[in-house]
Amino acid sequence: MDMTWDEASDTLREWRGMSVRDSEQVVELGERLVRDYSSKLQDELWLVCEQVFIASLDTGRFDLANLCLDKLKEKFPKSSRVMKLDAMGMEAEGRFDDALNVYDELEKLDQTDAAIRKRKIAVFKSQGYTSLAIKHLTIYLQSFMADQEAWMELADLYVKEMDYKKAAFCVEELILSNAFNHLYHQRYAEIMYTIGGQENLETARRYFAQAVKLSSNTNIRALYGLMLTSGSSTQSRGDTKARNSKQYANWAGKMVLSKYKNVWSEGGTVDETKFLPKITPESDLPQLTASVSQMLGQISLSDASS
Repeated sequence: MDMTWDEASDTLREWRGMSVRDSEQVVELGERLVRDYSSKLQDELWLVCEQVFIASLDTGRFDLANLCLDKLKEKFPKSSRVMKLDAMGMEAEGRFDDALNVYDELEKLDQTDAAIRKRKIAVFKSQGYTSLAIKHLTIYLQSFMADQEAWMELADLYVKEMDYKKAAFCVEELILSNAFNHLYHQRYAEIMYTIGGQENLETARRYFAQAVKLSSNTNIRALYGLMLTSGSSTQSRGDTKARNSKQYANWAGKMVLSKYKNVWSEGGTVDETKFLPKITPESDLPQLTASVSQMLGQISLSDASS
């Protein structure tokens, strides 16, 4: 970006306010400010240094990160905020034990600092110490029970350890705290589907259906889940509920197909296509639609044979 120093400063200030983390652009703009225009920034220099430091870690620019950290240490030699940044730099360099020592020291200074305790958990997780991460995250949640991100993280860790019942409990806590979040219903359904068994499949189907409803039919994973679980129900029973399940499966499958087609459809309305991210390559569309159609065909065959 070709900007004057004050334009670069205004841009970084705006990004800080919007929590934008475009690390490459921050480094490009911030390096010139930190190296050549420190005196012009006055007190804003320290916020810029912190912003550029984190961006430098993201991009592997440890030389620039050390420059920013040295300036902050010189100005705030006893600041816990600067100590935290120092520990983050140690993490980025793979010095996990040193980082944990700093976090332990900071935790002793302030037991209520949630960010420090979560950084420790992140270190354990990055080292592959899942059991330790679970232990510390469980202790953390005893003090910060309203932290929904922490509950979801704990659920994911339990899934990694294949302790699905405890993972389900974590997501149940999330659903109780926010019953209108379709992602929580979807995650709970996925866990119940993984556990298996007819009763759990029925539970999974109900929660996938609720996720679809709450998302106004936009949650593709929930639609897939509804199709799979409803298809399983048609294979296990031949009664009225099984016929209803077939209808759910067919409806969900058709919704998935329409979503894929609408993303790449040139004839779709602006409202249909404007805000749909084209994550799936267009070349994969025939294979994806064929796969869904095959699933629907298998459901129809199983229903006919019953």
